[in-house]
Amino acid sequence: MTGGTTAAAQNKNNTGQATLSSTAPIASAPAVQHHELLRVYAIYRVAIALVLLGIFTSDIGKGAVGSAAPALYLNTVIAYAALNFGWLLHLRRGAYHASHGQVGVVLGCDILAFLLLIQASGGLNSGLGYLLLINCSVGSMLLDKRMGAFFAAVASLGVIGQQLYNLLADRAETQDIVSAGSLGILLFATVSTLQYLSARIRSANLRADQQSRQAAHLQRLAQQIIERMRTGVLVMDASNKPELINRAARQLLGDQLQPDGERRAELRHIVREWRRDDSRGSALVQADNGSELRLSFANLRRDNGDSTLVFVEDNRKLTQAAQKLKLASLGHLTASIAHEVRNPLGAISHAAQLLSESPTLSEEDRHLTDIICRHSRRVNQIVENVMQLSRRRAAAPQQRDLGEWLRQFLPDFRAGAPAGSRIHLRLPEQPVVARFDPEQLAQVVTNLCSNALHHSELASGRREAEIAVYRHNERDCAILDVIDNGPGVPAEHRDKIFEPFFTTGKSGTGLGLYIARELCEANQASLFSCQTGDNQSCFRVEFAHANRIF
Repeated sequence: MTGGTTAAAQNKNNTGQATLSSTAPIASAPAVQHHELLRVYAIYRVAIALVLLGIFTSDIGKGAVGSAAPALYLNTVIAYAALNFGWLLHLRRGAYHASHGQVGVVLGCDILAFLLLIQASGGLNSGLGYLLLINCSVGSMLLDKRMGAFFAAVASLGVIGQQLYNLLADRAETQDIVSAGSLGILLFATVSTLQYLSARIRSANLRADQQSRQAAHLQRLAQQIIERMRTGVLVMDASNKPELINRAARQLLGDQLQPDGERRAELRHIVREWRRDDSRGSALVQADNGSELRLSFANLRRDNGDSTLVFVEDNRKLTQAAQKLKLASLGHLTASIAHEVRNPLGAISHAAQLLSESPTLSEEDRHLTDIICRHSRRVNQIVENVMQLSRRRAAAPQQRDLGEWLRQFLPDFRAGAPAGSRIHLRLPEQPVVARFDPEQLAQVVTNLCSNALHHSELASGRREAEIAVYRHNERDCAILDVIDNGPGVPAEHRDKIFEPFFTTGKSGTGLGLYIARELCEANQASLFSCQTGDNQSCFRVEFAHANRIF
């Protein structure tokens, strides 16, 4: 006996992440699972009742059925037909669902009805006894093994008992007992065979259902992994139409995926050319926002035609990754040098301070010692930054509401900022959640705010800056902008400002923005310079999706 079926259902929570859950029908009694067989059997019962009634009322079966007791036969077949009609209507209203108890009652009525019809037709010679094979066979498939054997035994004992009664009443012969026994053996053999086959079929169906659910689960899991990858994934069919596309590819390619997009033909042309010559490896295309995208290809061979798997990556990030490897080697060397410089630098600074305290020192020499102390402090700051960079701990990202975090951060920042510094905060009504290490985020925002206040003062004389937080709907990510009133980054410096030791000021170390970008990348975020809609200078932190992987 099989219980209620379990169906995998896919739901979506408020973060857009799909989850799996299982639901099963709840009934007061175990439900029969062979709904199609139950429907066919219900129709068969109506049809056989009408056929038996038609044979009796026509000249075709005159003397063949109902010959011994016509009234009993007619009343039985009419009642049987009415019962079958009622049962069929009941099943149709219930979508052909029935409990095992209901099926057992129906089979019992069938066996009783056919025993009465056999008796009314003069015994087994009428051939009606073989119809019990169908009833018992259906019972063995709809019910469990024990109940199937029970109804076969009831039918066999009923037929044999009926023939014994007729033999005692001198209405049957001894050979009729043999026929009844043979029919009983045939009933048990049929039921046993069908139960064995049904068990095999149920086992195969159960395995197939489990494999189907497992395959569906793996498919959903693969879809979720692909959808949340930061690398764009696009599958083009044999006619160069998109079959599958993940969120990152939609964000990177933009209008190139629209049927009426201007560059859709360009993308199709690139895929077509790669299919002709797959030794090309990769191709570069221009995105809508002006960035350069690298397309890599792989062939997916299928029976109904080959598809092409396209990986879409921001070439700017690939270039940054290569640059990062170079800078990593330089960083190890620089850290070693900084460690060696630190001790003699301390001695120089200490000696200059002692020399400046000498009462016999001239004004010119005092000015020179001030230069030594000032530049010693600057070199020491560079050494501290380099040592801090080399000792940087691994990121421990947490999901935080940026607005709430900034409200806690700004009082501490204002307390340590120069007098007259003003930071304006612009937040949306809805919370904006991002995933970042809180301590490292504080270091990044401190650096950006200090930088913004400094350049605003140089441009306007006021130490003012603005922090804006919002969610980018198209890219589905959190954004943090630090905006100043300065002139912005010159075009010739935009590719250099994030390199270590690059500075345009006389007192800067050139490591602040480099460290800030390193911390952002350690938390799967991006830091870059841009202009706002009002042409204000802006440094933008683009966070990864709070639930994004890879």
